[in-house]
Amino acid sequence: MAFGEHEAVWSRHSTWLSIALSQLSRRLTPGGLAQSAGCYDSESVPPTHVTTLSLLALPLAALLMGSLVYSLLTVVAARNYLKTQPTPPPKVLPPISILTPLAGVDLGLEENLRSSFQQDYPEFEVVFAIRQADDPSVPVARRVMSAFPRVPSTLIVAGEPDCANAKVFSLARMTAVAQFDLLVMNDSDIRAPRNMLRTVAAEFQDAAVGLVTCPYRAIPGRSWPSKLEALLMNTQFLGGVLVARMLEGMKFALGPSLIVRRSALERIGGWTSLKDFLAEDFVIGKLISEAGHRVILSSCVVEHHIGSSGIASNLAHRIRWVRSTRRSRPKGYVGEIFTNPLPLALALWLVLPATWPLLVVTVVFRALSVAAIAGWVLRDSLCARLFWALPLQDILAFLIWVAGFFGNRITWRGRNYYLHRDGRFELIG
Repeated sequence: MAFGEHEAVWSRHSTWLSIALSQLSRRLTPGGLAQSAGCYDSESVPPTHVTTLSLLALPLAALLMGSLVYSLLTVVAARNYLKTQPTPPPKVLPPISILTPLAGVDLGLEENLRSSFQQDYPEFEVVFAIRQADDPSVPVARRVMSAFPRVPSTLIVAGEPDCANAKVFSLARMTAVAQFDLLVMNDSDIRAPRNMLRTVAAEFQDAAVGLVTCPYRAIPGRSWPSKLEALLMNTQFLGGVLVARMLEGMKFALGPSLIVRRSALERIGGWTSLKDFLAEDFVIGKLISEAGHRVILSSCVVEHHIGSSGIASNLAHRIRWVRSTRRSRPKGYVGEIFTNPLPLALALWLVLPATWPLLVVTVVFRALSVAAIAGWVLRDSLCARLFWALPLQDILAFLIWVAGFFGNRITWRGRNYYLHRDGRFELIG
């Protein structure tokens, strides 16, 4: 869809929002509430009943209106991101180190690791880290390394971590042996396009840039929990990232794939400053931004192969994610209420059935937001194939968001941790 067509869609849906607001204001008058209660004479409805409806409907209506506005913001934010032209690569491409921590054999691990070696780039190295020498990922890593003898590569045994965040511990060990200034940190479930290094090298031509982070397209396994989570990542999650980028700039990073300038990392105290935080990706972006460097969202989209977890492990993962978000940015977490238009519209419809037209409008707005994020930005086919599952995912995401307000314990790779108010966490068993 061309940008001119985007403008037409934006104008049309802005008009629909104005109509929806007008309709809602009429529905929430005493007469409208009376009709919703099944009466057409507002004086025949008990005042207490109308008051109860008002107490329930008015807050829901206000939240829904904010959520519809937010849905339109995701469309604007998607357009804003797409209008950013990729930077031409520099004449002299800087050498780059790719760092990947390994732990077990993820679904598609070998292809993920191969994507690091298949980069269309003149000079780079790949560094892997494992916690123990007998990790199941070792044969896979060795096989990939031997298939690309011309690419310098190293596999180190990092040992047991001396801090809460084992990933940060491994990254610190890999950084110590890495040769180059630009450090790419790709999780083992990331599959990078061949032009990734050329793209990020171009984006680092601006000396003010200290960190670049890549948006990702989630690729699920066969399980339904993983498919629902991928729908979340490819719509609601990235929509929030793009809106935050548009409104206040990038002051955070996305953990699966980020690139940092070594000097910027050293300026914030190195990995030591991140070792006790669960959401190290959010913190590194925040600290590098506060240190005066630019943090940007790359034009390179990577694939995030999230595996095929069952219900229990997937829910544990998602609960850990939302609790981490609540601790990292508590105000932003509360504001995520506006990222849930469909559950809000359903709740309002249950309270006031006469507001069903708003439910229809909300479905249209949600579809437009999904098209902008998953379609225009990510070129994702999953949402198109499973569009009918989006309402289920939205309701599930809303319930998990509510659950995220409660509890301070998480489980990560079979270990239990306590999550502190400032986002730090510690092992408890």
